[in-house]
Amino acid sequence: MLGTMAGGLGLFLLGMGLMTDGLKLAAGPALHRILVGATRTRGHALGSGLLVTALVQSSSAVTVATIGFVNAGLLALGPALWVLFGANVGTTMTGWIVALVGLKFKVELLAMPLAGLGALLRLTGEGRRSGAIGTALAGFGLLFMGIALLQQAFAGLAGQIRLPQGEGPWVLLAQLGIGTLMTGLMQSSCAAMAITLTAAQGGLIEAQGAAAVVIGANIGTTVTALLAAIGATPNARRAASAHVVFNLLTGVVALLLLPWLIGALGLAREALGLPPDPATQLALFHTTFNLIGVLLMWPLAHRLTRWLQQRFRAREEDEAQPRFLDDTVLAVPTLALDALTREVARAGQVALRMIRSALAGADTAALKPDHTVLLSLDAAIERFVERLRSASMSQVASARLAELLRIQRYHEAGAEQAMAAAALPPLTWADARLAAAAVAFVDATRSLLLQQCDPTELPNVAALDTHLGTMEARYEDLKADLLAAGADARLALTDMEQALRRCSALRRAAQQLHKSRRRLAEGATP
Repeated sequence: MLGTMAGGLGLFLLGMGLMTDGLKLAAGPALHRILVGATRTRGHALGSGLLVTALVQSSSAVTVATIGFVNAGLLALGPALWVLFGANVGTTMTGWIVALVGLKFKVELLAMPLAGLGALLRLTGEGRRSGAIGTALAGFGLLFMGIALLQQAFAGLAGQIRLPQGEGPWVLLAQLGIGTLMTGLMQSSCAAMAITLTAAQGGLIEAQGAAAVVIGANIGTTVTALLAAIGATPNARRAASAHVVFNLLTGVVALLLLPWLIGALGLAREALGLPPDPATQLALFHTTFNLIGVLLMWPLAHRLTRWLQQRFRAREEDEAQPRFLDDTVLAVPTLALDALTREVARAGQVALRMIRSALAGADTAALKPDHTVLLSLDAAIERFVERLRSASMSQVASARLAELLRIQRYHEAGAEQAMAAAALPPLTWADARLAAAAVAFVDATRSLLLQQCDPTELPNVAALDTHLGTMEARYEDLKADLLAAGADARLALTDMEQALRRCSALRRAAQQLHKSRRRLAEGATP
């Protein structure tokens, strides 16, 4: 009997995996479009999570995908929360499939043709959508075969094994723990649901005890989200935390209401004309308490999002928050311009740091956090300027505002050039002459950036121009040497072109910082 149960569980998990993979491949880019494109409102996001989970039959897959999209910046935190909440409702579809199909028919009659047809489509349509559909059908067939074996095993075990039953708190905790442990170990709440439904149908556990196991299985899905959030961005960790909060809150409420829910759902089952068996009642219970969780989160979502925004803060997120742009100074344009000057200087420090990193050979991944900070500061500066422009300003104040906007534009341009340089291979040479010319250029650029381009200080214009002239001369020397090396085959033409483009980007980045320092010296006060 235990061997039959293990085999049934194995077939169920294998079938679930094949079905999920096949459905994801068959849907293709539609999954991404649904999750990212159909999240305009919380209702759309909730429906997207529910629909995609019902399609691919795996809340774990949708949860991991959603956290991945948040991690990649493709999905904002707010919509992501509702996709995750919808996924919890969508996963209840598995319970209905097991209760209304898997446990009501001789599934062998359905499973064998599905597995055979699926295998045929998979073999004849490899690499095409028909092959993916075949994989999904074969998965359905194996899933139903697994359910049949589980039914057979639990029918034999019914008189030999009794799962924890009763109404005491310790019994309830044991039942809850069984569900959580099963999901955590198998990484599939669907498998835990199938086992629970077949056990209840086979008489191994009463409806209320099985409901506690179902709650535990729901809580166990949080393990997948926590694993997906390891090493992820702060927003992805916030999304995973929201998933945990939703499942824990829903589980606690369902446990508190458990006796009344079981009784009420019995009446609802009769009113809906559903079959009078434990599996159907449990499927209804699973759907109901997840819907209750959505209703509970509806008024709490904004506060939960704000609370999560204060957690898992990364260095770049703290730095990306404006420090000087306070709406209270907008009434006095002079004070507002002073605040704006300081914030623009902060943005300049980030741009300078990016250029220095690119000069040291950093790649785009290393520059991305600072680039994100700069984009955020730039957006905050733009919003502040929009509000400031609505106030009446003197001609002098307007001119100063224009200068500050020009300086910020130089910072943005410098950062973009740094990103362009970082996207190209670093400067490395086997040729001694090229190496010497490259070192001279990098040293001259570094001297300009380190000694004269600190955005928080007024520059010495004469020294600034002198350092710029030195850098320009070293750049022209390096450019001539690179072209000569390419012409006489000391350097591959592709390497020459990439080196020229990187050096040119670094030069233009330094020039942008030079322009911002000149503007600061000519009119804008720090």
